[in-house]
Amino acid sequence: MTFASKKLLGLILVSATLGASLSACFPVIVGGAVVGSLVATDRRTAGAQLEDEGIELRGASRVRDNLSERVHVNINSYNRRVLLTGEVPSLQDSQLVEQIISRVDNVQSVVNELAVLGNASLTQRSSDTLITGRVKAALLDARDLYVNAFKVVTERGTVYLLGRVTQREADRATEIARATPGVQKVVRVFEILSEDELRALLPKPAASEAKATPTR
Repeated sequence: MTFASKKLLGLILVSATLGASLSACFPVIVGGAVVGSLVATDRRTAGAQLEDEGIELRGASRVRDNLSERVHVNINSYNRRVLLTGEVPSLQDSQLVEQIISRVDNVQSVVNELAVLGNASLTQRSSDTLITGRVKAALLDARDLYVNAFKVVTERGTVYLLGRVTQREADRATEIARATPGVQKVVRVFEILSEDELRALLPKPAASEAKATPTR
């Protein structure tokens, strides 16, 4: 593991420790943590990023209002597509959560991966957080991928990969995640882009950089 990936993993684990201490009071989990200096170009528009944050916050509030603390629901929105993970007591609760989230403003689709189980233990959640850190570190080590193009969520050993990526990037990230220790299964929740669409999203070089340096 490179120094950069070790640093990322360490920062994630610190965030996880703080998050775990709060999880008992806040059973509805919103989004994923972003490590400050590692934030780079996001393939979502600025408007989509703000809408995703709003979807997660409003969704969490509505789930709490309707189901109180009897559910443990993780809400992750990426480009207005929402992934639901966690545990609920019954199939009816799972369907209700999905209906609640689908009615939140700006939600385009919902991927419901809620399990009808008792709430995961603190040990399991800590293990999931560690796996997420390992996957992110492995993606960071991959020289042919942009780690910030991916959002990683882990639930009971299953890794969910979100992002706006090409088919090549999707397959490569899946391969890396599957090879990560502790990962039992990988579920892809990608929006697939063509290579042309990706090129259109990448930052354009500054005009001064684009010009050839004159020779003397």
